[in-house]
Amino acid sequence: MLNNYETVFIMTPVLSDEQAKETVSKYKQLLASNGAKLVHEESWGLKKLAYPIQKKSSGFYHLIQFQAPGNFIADLEINFKRDERIIRFLTVALDKHALAWAEKRRSKKSETKEVTA
Repeated sequence: MLNNYETVFIMTPVLSDEQAKETVSKYKQLLASNGAKLVHEESWGLKKLAYPIQKKSSGFYHLIQFQAPGNFIADLEINFKRDERIIRFLTVALDKHALAWAEKRRSKKSETKEVTA
């Protein structure tokens, strides 16, 4: 059975756009190769951190929502810890309320994109 998860990770700001995209695709491939199903992803871009991490005050934020078996999350987080490009990450299991909220947030974003287009 696949559970719903959402992970947000922060990449170091010294990466080029190409290196940041490469890092994201690495984790998307890791998810796919372990039987996870990608539901949604968002790149939040370069944002200021609330407090310095490893003497850096900003980072590239990326969110991935996916469905995966529960035993895979430990492997995913080990990969995050080993990757020097990732300065922080957080993976949470989504219950039915969080799923509904995420869906509502996505639909609001798509509405605003349609209005501005």
